[in-house]
This record gives sequence, C-alpha cells and structure tokens, in this order.
Amino acid sequence: MTETSYTVTGMTCEHCVKSVTEEVGKIAGVESVAVDLPTGAVTVVSAQALSDEAVRAAVDEAGYQVA
Repeated sequence: MTETSYTVTGMTCEHCVKSVTEEVGKIAGVESVAVDLPTGAVTVVSAQALSDEAVRAAVDEAGYQVA
C-alpha cells in the first residue's frame, strides 16, 4: 500500500470534494481517497505508487488543479 498526499486548489464545497474523490477514485489501483476541504489536502491510498500525471489528469477532469 502506498499513501500519497496532494494539495488541490479551487475546491469550495462538498460537491467539489465529491467530484475530486470520484475522479481520483477511478484511477486503477486506488483503494481510497480522503479530501480535507479546508486545507485542500487530498490523500490517496493505492495498491502501488501512482503517476503524478494520472492524479493531475483526474483532478483536472474534476475541474480543479493540483498545486
């Protein structure tokens, strides 16, 4: 298991959290996604290390950006 944290900018509400969680959760190997709205911290637990490009693309698809 690998745990990686990212900072995501632009999230302002629970809908934002849901969008990011859903998109990042679609990445192969992702076990769980936890989002802390006040800080923008997104913690991803995965079976193996994920590529930063895959996470950035998923966050972008949700409409936000990895800082």
